[in-house]
This record gives sequence, structure tokens and C-alpha cells, in this order.
Amino acid sequence: MDNSTHFSTIILAGYIDIGNFKYLCFIVLILLFVAIIVSNQLIIGIICKEKSLHEPMYVFLCSLSVNELYGSIALFPSLLSNMLLSKIPEVSLTLCHIQIFALYTYASVEFCNLAVMSYDRYVAICYPLEYHRIMSPAMTVTLIALGWSVSVIKFSINFSLSVRLQLCGNVMDKVWCDNYMLVKLACADTRANNISGIIGTILTIVPPLSLILFSYAKILSVCLKSTREMTQKALSTCTSHLISLLNFSVGCLFEVIQSRFDNVPMPPVLRVILSLYFPICTPLINPIMYGMRLSKIKRALKKCIYPWNHIKPISQ
Repeated sequence: MDNSTHFSTIILAGYIDIGNFKYLCFIVLILLFVAIIVSNQLIIGIICKEKSLHEPMYVFLCSLSVNELYGSIALFPSLLSNMLLSKIPEVSLTLCHIQIFALYTYASVEFCNLAVMSYDRYVAICYPLEYHRIMSPAMTVTLIALGWSVSVIKFSINFSLSVRLQLCGNVMDKVWCDNYMLVKLACADTRANNISGIIGTILTIVPPLSLILFSYAKILSVCLKSTREMTQKALSTCTSHLISLLNFSVGCLFEVIQSRFDNVPMPPVLRVILSLYFPICTPLINPIMYGMRLSKIKRALKKCIYPWNHIKPISQ
């Protein structure tokens, strides 16, 4: 028996009634959104403007920041609107589909970017004399384009199956639209969606993770054979990437735990926090961390903020 109904909206039931405290949360979220937009745009602008930063490492960082903006714009407007402006946190099914596509491709591109950045560090540390030959401008652009295009094409296949589903309900226990929970609302047989989702998840995780593990295994091998000074120098260039990778992985793990394991006892507030860690903390932490740790970025920032300190005096 087909119990499907034509739903044009999705109710996001993950929002919690916190009374007037929601106004404080609204202000905090706006400040976080502004900080993410400004910090990532600053990283992109500086890398594009400074010729000394036109190197593979910084071009990959620029791609990372573009992706942070992409993911944040997909999340925050809906989140802020539903928190303050809507009595019932309800979004149109079309907008829900758009948000699902944007956030899932954001996560996939993020992992691909981090994998490519680990490969870049592997080449720089293990083959320093051949670095510019291997990581040529053409190779850099190819790796970035590959990460973005594969992520979009891969999820588009799974997404096309989800869009055609007939829904038996429209209540989603989240604060943002999630493809896994949308499929759970379907009336029809979802085996094709489940198989496609498993294959997509494997393709999202296994190839980038394999490249990351291979790169750091080679880096570790070189460090063990090098002097202490060379090892410290090599590891210092990888620290920011490792922190970024760990932060993103923890965020994804939180998201999997709170959305896939419904039977895990968890306070509603904690469930919301875990759900928002992955799309908020990563775009916020990455540009600040890279801006503070990378010396060339710091110098370019100082040059941008205090341009008069870099004006050469006129010779007499």
C-alpha cells in the first residue's frame, strides 16, 4: 500500500525551544558567520594578490578556503532564519535538496583538498629538488579540479536517486537538511539509495584517506632517517595540516554518531552541538590557524594591514 503524500516542505525538528536565549545564540551565530566569511576571504585575497604565495601549497589552501565559504553559505542563512524568523522551523523541499547537495559536496571536497595538501607536503619533504617539476602549475590545477569535479559527480548520482523519492513524512530531527534522514522518510524501496550511499561513502573516504596515510608514512620514514633539525622543520610544515585534518575528522565522526545512531542516549542540546560542529568549526578554525602558523601568510597579512611599514624610503 502506498502511503506517500506530496510534501512541499520539510520540518526541521532538531531546533530546541530555549526561550529568549535564542536571541543570544542568534547573535553568536551571526558573529561566527561574519568571522568565517571575513577570515576565509582574507586568506583568498592575500594568496591571489601576493606573488610570493603563488605556490602549490598556498593555491591548495586557497581552494580550501573557497570550499569553506561554499559550505558556510549553504548552512548559515537557513540556520539563522529558522532560529529567529520562523515560528515553525520549516524549509521548502527544493531548498532542502539544495542544502543537502551543497553540504555533502562541501564535505567531500574538503576531504579531497586535505588529501591533496598531504601529497603536496610529501613531495616537498621527500623530493625537495624535484618539487617544482612534480607540483607544476598544471598538476596543481588538475588536482584541485579533480577533487571538485569528482565530488560533485559522485554525489550527483546518489542525489538524483534521493530527489525522486516519494515521502511518507516531512519531519526531520535535525537543524539542517540531511540526505540520510531524507531517505528514511521515503515510502518506496530505498535499497538503491542505500547501496549508492555506501559506495559513495567508500569513494569519499578510502581514496583520500589512502593518499593521506601513504603521504605521512613516507614523510615519517624520511624524518626517521634525517637529522633532528631537518625532522623538526619537516614536521613544522605539516602541523597545520594535521590539526586541520584531525578537526575535520572529529567533526565528521560527531555527525555520524548523532545522526546514524538514534538509540544512543544524548541530550538534545548536545545532539545539536555535535551536528553543528562539522559545518561551523572547520571553516572557522582553518583560516585562523593557517594565518597564524604559516610565516608567509603572516607576513602578507602584516603587509596588508600595515602597508606603510613596507614602503621603501626614497633614496637621497
